[in-house]
Amino acid sequence: MTAKKAFPLRLDPALHEALERAAAADLRSLNAQIEVLLREALAKRGMKVAVTPGPKRGRPPASEPPQD
Repeated sequence: MTAKKAFPLRLDPALHEALERAAAADLRSLNAQIEVLLREALAKRGMKVAVTPGPKRGRPPASEPPQD
């Protein structure tokens, strides 16, 4: 699994509240909302950032039964 890079981010309280409202309206976490907005801002500047594939979700495939 690829770990995400964590770092502290200081925001103006009013900006934080606006981001929380936008995230709730889009049914996203605050972190996901910030990522989306950053990607959109970079795309407007002509910098496309690839999305790193996350871990596969769900049950692993069943293994084959042992043969006698």
